[in-house]
Amino acid sequence: MAIKFEVKHTCSQSGARYGILQIGEQQFETPMFMPVGTNATVKTLSVEELKQVSDGLILANTYHLWLEPGPEVIELHGGVKNFMNWDGALLTDSGGFQVFSLSSLRKITEQGVHFTNPINGDKLFLSPEKAIEIQNILGADIMMSFDECPPIDLPKTQLKESIERTLRWAKRGKNSHQTEQALFGIVQGGLDLELREYSALKTIEIGFPGYAIGGLSVGETKQEMYEVVKFLKPILPQDKPRYLMGVGTPDDIINSVIHGIDMFDCVLPTRNARHGQAMTTSGKIQIRNKIYQTDLSPLDPGLDTHVNNYSKSYLRHLFRQKEILGMRLLSYQNLAFLKDFMAKIRQAILENRLLDFKKEFYQKYYFKK
Repeated sequence: MAIKFEVKHTCSQSGARYGILQIGEQQFETPMFMPVGTNATVKTLSVEELKQVSDGLILANTYHLWLEPGPEVIELHGGVKNFMNWDGALLTDSGGFQVFSLSSLRKITEQGVHFTNPINGDKLFLSPEKAIEIQNILGADIMMSFDECPPIDLPKTQLKESIERTLRWAKRGKNSHQTEQALFGIVQGGLDLELREYSALKTIEIGFPGYAIGGLSVGETKQEMYEVVKFLKPILPQDKPRYLMGVGTPDDIINSVIHGIDMFDCVLPTRNARHGQAMTTSGKIQIRNKIYQTDLSPLDPGLDTHVNNYSKSYLRHLFRQKEILGMRLLSYQNLAFLKDFMAKIRQAILENRLLDFKKEFYQKYYFKK
């Protein structure tokens, strides 16, 4: 499905962009956060709940759906969206991050990556062409090029080799892509700004309707990440959406928005929720802490959701007893928080006051007494 993107306003105070991303008949305001549904589900939440706490564009994971249930099962349903009963938009990653995260189970070659199936030990092979073929079957509106996500401390000579391979894979993937699904290119290069520029310019040369920044939020400091994103801001095309992969904390989001990013995704909000950490309009809360044992107040009066029907004391009790309801409620809370946070960021951009908003937000969320 073809996409269109237009920057509608640039914040005079910060340089951040407000845009409209059109996917088929659906329109999405950017900057936006996309919840991650790795296995065609955002963990613990129903699709009906997901509609309430997302802006309508979510992720699924090509590698994991390739392993289970397999493309042939999803093809029977007519794609992931029918499979999971989702009528919003869908982005699928390519499996490139698994090249990084499953380093003990894979071997990289020029043709592609040989994996050992962690479920049953079978030998698997994923190439740029295969990644496109699988994503075609998954039926995502936006697909990602198959890339190699290198470790952040890879020596420069090896990093350059990795980038060159990713560029060759990007060309092969684009050449094998025959559908209307939008295919994004991915810029790599670790923390080396020279290689980041090289990767960006060569990826732009290949030509994609959108560009992602990969290989960040994998162990570097926040300032190192911000430096790379800031550096790429004038290099990436102004009229194409920019997607920072795997980033989802409020400070990382707002600083990256200031540096021109339009799209974000991360498992952190729901993963942290399953371990008792809530994102609230007045700061982070670890609901397991004893201080909440007799706290009868709602979790977040600043956010109007059904989660506030339950006291902090009760939520703590759910986690102490390992009850699934606690995980569900906090997962809902964290995604609702991020949806609200992104809406406030967009409003601040339109009002040319994003730096003011950042300062006010930090006071409440990070520097509260």
